[in-house]
Amino acid sequence: MNNPIEKVRPKLPPWIRVKASAGAGRTVVESLISQYNLNTVCQSARCPNLCECWHKRTATFMILGNECTRNCTFCAVNNSSSPDKPDAGEPAKIAEAVLKMKLKYVVVTSVTRDDLPDGGASHFAKTIRELKKKIPAVKVEVLTPDFKGGMGSLKKVIAAGPDVFNHNLETVERLTRAIRSGADFKRSLKVLENAFELGKGKVAVKSGIMVGLGETDLEIEETIREIRMTGAEILTIGQYLPPSSAHRPLDRYVTPETFENWKGFALRLGFKSVASGPLVRSSYNAENYFAGTL
Repeated sequence: MNNPIEKVRPKLPPWIRVKASAGAGRTVVESLISQYNLNTVCQSARCPNLCECWHKRTATFMILGNECTRNCTFCAVNNSSSPDKPDAGEPAKIAEAVLKMKLKYVVVTSVTRDDLPDGGASHFAKTIRELKKKIPAVKVEVLTPDFKGGMGSLKKVIAAGPDVFNHNLETVERLTRAIRSGADFKRSLKVLENAFELGKGKVAVKSGIMVGLGETDLEIEETIREIRMTGAEILTIGQYLPPSSAHRPLDRYVTPETFENWKGFALRLGFKSVASGPLVRSSYNAENYFAGTL
């Protein structure tokens, strides 16, 4: 029987092998997510590292619901023009779940909520504060949408005191319009730049890109250079894998050697920490890469 996914991507190369971990750790994470009725990007985005991360008792929490007001061609998250109202109790529930998971480092992301006045920034801020209140020593990384470039929204998030602010460019400028619904490449760069200035050296700034969408190696290097110019000091580069035949088809598989070359290039530009590899995702082993900036 034909595999539908092979219509949008060839058979995985030998250097891409997803770990299928099971055990008590994964059971604990699944139980807590269900108990508190939480969303994770691990599930919604069909992350290939889900089994490995949950086995380690870690997950990336996705706030503001599980429906996005944008419809990016690379993303598996559901979209809607009128998603449900945010759960006011969600920040406290996430803090409780993180406490029970005994996490020292937590990543919080969200769907894009262009329907909300501040894009959900106040919800991000409340989540950060709840986590810091419940677990004073916890490190918090937030991965936010662009808030349509709204400076007020960005100020709310930074003022709440995250340890890492992340906003992904996802792809090169030439492909942004076709891949990132409602996004603008220059606006995303400005978000990173503003976050760097607002953070005043107390908030590490991070961004990430995918490869295999139709870009060239030269365009990747130029994008890395532009991200570094914003002040960002943490970078992730990973292989795009189409979630289904309804998403943008794969253009190419990038070899581990090329990922290593990009890592070296980024470090020479001044990034303090770089994760570059086929299965790298924005939140994958995030704690380790934050530690590399200290």
